[in-house]
Amino acid sequence: MKNLQDLFKAQQKHQYSLGNSTAKQRIKRLNALKKAIEITYRTELQEALYKDFKKPAIETDLTEIHPVISEIKLIKKNLKHWMAPQRVPSPLVFMGSNAYVHQEPKGVCLIISPWNFPVNLTLAPLASAIAAGNTVVIKPSEMTPHTAAVLEKIIAAVFEPSHVSLFQGDATVAQELLSLPFNHIFFTGSPAVGKLVMEAASKHLSSVTLELGGKSPTIVDASANIDQAAKKIAWAKFLNNGQICVSPDYLLIESSIKNRFVKAFVKYSRQFYSEQVEKSEDYGRIVNENHFKRLVTHLEDAKIHGGIIEMGGDYITSENYMSPTLISGLSEQASLLKDEIFGPILPLKTFDKIEEAINYIRAGEKPLALYLYSKKAEVIKRVLKNTRAGSTAINHSVIQYSNHHLPFGGSNNSGIGKAHGYYGFQEFSNQRSVLKQYSFSAVELLMPPYTPLKKKISEWTVKWF
Repeated sequence: MKNLQDLFKAQQKHQYSLGNSTAKQRIKRLNALKKAIEITYRTELQEALYKDFKKPAIETDLTEIHPVISEIKLIKKNLKHWMAPQRVPSPLVFMGSNAYVHQEPKGVCLIISPWNFPVNLTLAPLASAIAAGNTVVIKPSEMTPHTAAVLEKIIAAVFEPSHVSLFQGDATVAQELLSLPFNHIFFTGSPAVGKLVMEAASKHLSSVTLELGGKSPTIVDASANIDQAAKKIAWAKFLNNGQICVSPDYLLIESSIKNRFVKAFVKYSRQFYSEQVEKSEDYGRIVNENHFKRLVTHLEDAKIHGGIIEMGGDYITSENYMSPTLISGLSEQASLLKDEIFGPILPLKTFDKIEEAINYIRAGEKPLALYLYSKKAEVIKRVLKNTRAGSTAINHSVIQYSNHHLPFGGSNNSGIGKAHGYYGFQEFSNQRSVLKQYSFSAVELLMPPYTPLKKKISEWTVKWF
């Protein structure tokens, strides 16, 4: 294993020369990373993700590799502009000066990535960190070991260790990394672990980006296209076996359309994965035994708290397989309505007035995402104004994540900071303010001693400037 302390010191030493690199030099490194994942290691990544949790190759392309390539393309197109000093106005009192904002690298950064999208959620933030001119240490999840091994090969092939290095290992490795005085920490994972990361960062006053999760609601009112809503929600929920931080976590369906919605939801779930889902090559698995057992416990708890299984509810322990599952009728004590599910189980609740759905959402923590299916402009406006969420898609689900022109991130319990595109570049940058005086400064007129004339000038300044 690489010596962590020596590597950290090497990155600290290298950060200033790297920080002075040009846009052209940074883009060259991003092109090398792009080539590695798009061409050289693409097949290995597909095979590794299949070994880790039976992820279909097409899903690997669309949800792991393509988002990183898309991120790099956007950065390449805009990086020179992003890096340029941004002139800002100066009030008249500061005549003889100009002012601008300089985007400088934060320095030595740590990226702790999760298992659910181990390529995307490792390399996309890495692209932002490289664009901003930082050195980076990566700690991938130990729960997807085959993918972590390929990522280590990619990093070693593309970067010098003093620029980017990857450390594999369990929580003890993460703890050792968090004990170091990184300038910035980018963590993706659960709110519970996010609190531990923030606590560790506070000891060094390291800045943090926390991409967390929570219970993302989906509202469907009677005006919505029920068939399309059911199709899109079923796709979004069972993509990656429901192991997505922005996955629909629970449904709020207007009572009058509940039966129609359930029928359409079942139809599309079977259309996607067939009647024998366990044999489908398009449906993944739960990442490991612990997470599988957690989901089985949710199902058992649902039976105790009035759950009616509208679809699914089957599982095969030896394969960490759980079928696409829709459950209604749960009492508020059910764990499925309290905990983030992160799996292919979707609880359904009904409402009669949109205010009921809004109040239910507001009673919980701010979600990472909120989805609304409605044709009524007034309902859309009311939900947007009276709820809070990291992101929202209207008449679709999940796809807002893939628009790299939009900031991605949560609020409070669902996260701190933003990622993607320019927002990701800024997250790994310090917006350094610079004021340059090039001639006489009016401020000199207000320096001591404070004569009666200067008092009048001061009063005039307060009144007019």
